[in-house]
Amino acid sequence: MPIVDDIAGLRRILTQHRTIAVVGLSAQWHRPSYFAAKYMQDHGYRILPVNPNYSDVLGQKCFPSLTAITEPVGIVDCFRRASEMVPIARDAVAIGAKVLWMQLGIRSDEAASIAVAGGLDVVSDRCVKIEHARIMGGLNWVGVNTGVVSARRGI
Repeated sequence: MPIVDDIAGLRRILTQHRTIAVVGLSAQWHRPSYFAAKYMQDHGYRILPVNPNYSDVLGQKCFPSLTAITEPVGIVDCFRRASEMVPIARDAVAIGAKVLWMQLGIRSDEAASIAVAGGLDVVSDRCVKIEHARIMGGLNWVGVNTGVVSARRGI
């Protein structure tokens, strides 16, 4: 099923596709795109930054567009407005990506239709980092689970 909105489908995507082109990846550490991409990179995924404003992000060469990428892409993870999704979906199809992933708050039925017609799976309105942590067991990252169980108050 091309529109993926279930745990089994999300697990399949996150297991099968280890290269993520992050469209709109910022080099600023406090931006959600940076935090999500760093988390995925730290969990063994290859990150391909896509942003014409930078030469590199997270130690990786930054591409000005999806079509400038010269290697296979599994997931196109989009940190752009919904109004920008249609051309991104077209580019994702053109480069032979396997998944169009629209981040939290992003949904475009037209972009989803283009991606599905091009043979891609589509995930809408979900964060790749949150879904990876939830499904693949990464919720302990950055201290969510410290491993310390205590009812003692600090003195």
